[in-house]
Amino acid sequence: MNISKILILPILASFLFACGAEEKQTETKRIDLSKPKTGGVLVFGRGGDSVGLDPSKETDGESMKVCDNIYENLVTYVKEGTEIIPSLATSWQISEDGLEYVFTLRQGVKFHDGTDFNAEAVLFNFNRMYDKNHPFYNVGGTNKYWDNMGMSKIIKEISKVDEFTVKFTLNFPEAPFLANLGMNFASISSPTAIQKFGDDYNKNPVGTGPFKFVEWVKDARIVIDANENHWNGRPYLDRVIFRTIPENNVRFLELKKGTIAIMDLPNPDDIPLMEKDSKIKVQKAPGLNVGYFALNCEKKPFDDVRVRRAMNYAINKKNIVEYLYGGLGVVAKNPLPPTMWGYNDLVVDYEYNPEKAKELLAEAGVKDLTISLYAMPVPRPYMPEGVKVAQAIQSDLQKVGINSEIVQREWGTYLDETEHGKHDACLLGWSGDNGDPDNFLYILLDKTATTPPAQNVAFYKSDELHEVLVKAKRETDPKVRAELYKEACLIVKKDAPWVPIAHSLVVVPMQNFVQGFTIHPLNKVYLRDVWLAK
Repeated sequence: MNISKILILPILASFLFACGAEEKQTETKRIDLSKPKTGGVLVFGRGGDSVGLDPSKETDGESMKVCDNIYENLVTYVKEGTEIIPSLATSWQISEDGLEYVFTLRQGVKFHDGTDFNAEAVLFNFNRMYDKNHPFYNVGGTNKYWDNMGMSKIIKEISKVDEFTVKFTLNFPEAPFLANLGMNFASISSPTAIQKFGDDYNKNPVGTGPFKFVEWVKDARIVIDANENHWNGRPYLDRVIFRTIPENNVRFLELKKGTIAIMDLPNPDDIPLMEKDSKIKVQKAPGLNVGYFALNCEKKPFDDVRVRRAMNYAINKKNIVEYLYGGLGVVAKNPLPPTMWGYNDLVVDYEYNPEKAKELLAEAGVKDLTISLYAMPVPRPYMPEGVKVAQAIQSDLQKVGINSEIVQREWGTYLDETEHGKHDACLLGWSGDNGDPDNFLYILLDKTATTPPAQNVAFYKSDELHEVLVKAKRETDPKVRAELYKEACLIVKKDAPWVPIAHSLVVVPMQNFVQGFTIHPLNKVYLRDVWLAK
């Protein structure tokens, strides 16, 4: 066996330089910023509540930003990139044939409930997703990520070597496997807590992370406190409060008043005002994301590729990005963001051409069509104003003779209904989880990801695409993989299951006294190193 340290292909070196914000020190000029200060409460204002806090069950970003601080994985990502580094595993070995991964576990680690982290805990967590005979298999919900990534087909066996060593044996080589283990679904929960709370574990999370769960008042706040006994030392902050404030402008007002320290997903028009405020600093970074308009290929008339292409011609994406993203996005033509390896810049996008759209609709025999258009009720990194985007699309579709009824739901219900295909078309998006194109293309567009609750909400099934994506997963040469993903982008463009809308810049405004916060390319919200200079 060879001891392996895997480097996930870099997004772009420029990402790290773009993360910085001009530091205004009006409030902190008397503080020695070279010496982090322990203590204080950080209030994080966000646009929506979490769906659940069992990371093996959830896929939404609002759940994950809390879970990022409660849980840990065998491996994790560096603070400012996608390189894989040790976490609950101190080292790992990968066999020459890529079929065996042996992890040496960190000793002396305790879960927040005081129980021990060891090989048995690792097996319990993975087997509750892998083994259908496990007593806690699908307890608390289905394993969406695990299932849509085909993990049960990839893994042949998970075994305990000794108290602090575990081995994963695969059925075939899987290039992104190690990176996948850094994703939220592979976080390690306390087996004792899962057994205690059962279906309610997602409301009573227990991990090994730098913060421990205190309370959750639905649609109001989630509170986490410093883990004084963390194996890597306690975090600087005493407490973090994630406040749910759905309206973007209200979050901005709260930031100006000083009642929150950080906010996410600001209105694009408000950002210049924030940058002029001496008490506020604004971090910006390219987003590893895509916002898209998915067409349900299992429903007429979107089972006809001519209609799907017509939708692409009918929607004025340039206008949407210009007026609703406020200069903080670029028009998308691929499912992959342009900062990701495997992106195909040679793809020629559908132009905005309503007359061409009408021709294709007539050719397909479509007339007097009314569709349900699901619009996201909360701002997301890839789409700051989902309802306004839906209204713009509605207007464009009317011009080619298609009527649409905008449907809004509470965030958790929205995800559930789109994952079960109740929509004709819906707005959604994705922020990368592990720096690998597989994390976009296989999860969001492969035919295996269409079983409800589906991540492929276009319910698009292509044997041609599946063959290419499987080849890319098995291939170990990064250059060959990149070419396969470029081929996949061409297939998706041809079949048009989506109207790709935009890739957005990630913007995080915060009080000037907040130190140590970094925008992560994978949209992680790591608060361990954050401190308050006041």
